[in-house]
Amino acid sequence: MKHVIIVTGASSGFGALSARALARAGHVVYAGMRETAGRNAPQAVELERHAREHRVDLRALELDVVSTASVDAAVARVVAEQGRLDVIVHNAGHMAFGPAEAFTPEQFAALYDVNVLGTQRVNRAALPQLRRQRRGLLVWVSSSSARGGTPPYLAPYFAAKAAMDSLAVSYAGELARWGIETTIVVPGAFTRGTQHFAHAGTPADAARAAEYDAGPYAGLGEQALKGLAALEPADADAGAVAAAIAAVVDAPFGRRPFRVHVDPSQDGAEVVNGVADRVRAELLRRIGLEDVLKPRLNG
Repeated sequence: MKHVIIVTGASSGFGALSARALARAGHVVYAGMRETAGRNAPQAVELERHAREHRVDLRALELDVVSTASVDAAVARVVAEQGRLDVIVHNAGHMAFGPAEAFTPEQFAALYDVNVLGTQRVNRAALPQLRRQRRGLLVWVSSSSARGGTPPYLAPYFAAKAAMDSLAVSYAGELARWGIETTIVVPGAFTRGTQHFAHAGTPADAARAAEYDAGPYAGLGEQALKGLAALEPADADAGAVAAAIAAVVDAPFGRRPFRVHVDPSQDGAEVVNGVADRVRAELLRRIGLEDVLKPRLNG
């Protein structure tokens, strides 16, 4: 079945890979990114070239998840052009690296705005259409950092991803009776194949960061990154995340998994999530809400 899909944060990384994989699978894909006529103009041009070369329906979509007006306009455009909207892939995110104390509260807030509030803006724009259809799918690109083993110096990103994962879990129960499915895709730490680490933000308080660099934590950042890279198998491929997302979208209604882990380094998130998701399911059964564990087929 051909679906109409919006992928957020599709200028690079998992978003760009997923948009292309979904288009090649035969879907109508809108690759959401900000500044399609500015900073991301080269990415938009390359996306159009890819669409022509592979003869797929892949379109650049001006969509800035930190702007309600931009999100609303993007969703309205898709619905106007296609008459429906079937899938949202919540992928937009930003990483930051450095000692937590050296980041200002404003930096924490900005990261939370992209990684968490951005999903809320998109949901508020898109869910009325999905609820009218009584059918849809939200795919949330989480992170193994939300519950797996985590090194220091990634606190702002880890905290935001944990919040986003928690939001996804709550939304799942609130949307099931509308016939809207939820899948949370959990990538591990891919140090190659994306620009997450290369484009990571740094602390605004350089003096505070320098105190860590010169003190007992000197060299810890480099050690953490080298350690993560060493855990990653040589054949680890960021494209596996895109393939997992495409497989979820192509799965039949009611058969889509609640979580999919793509973690070549095996940092433990799959074990912890397995327990947490079972505890959630058991609580919902105990309070008489077992039906919201699975989407309801409506009409």
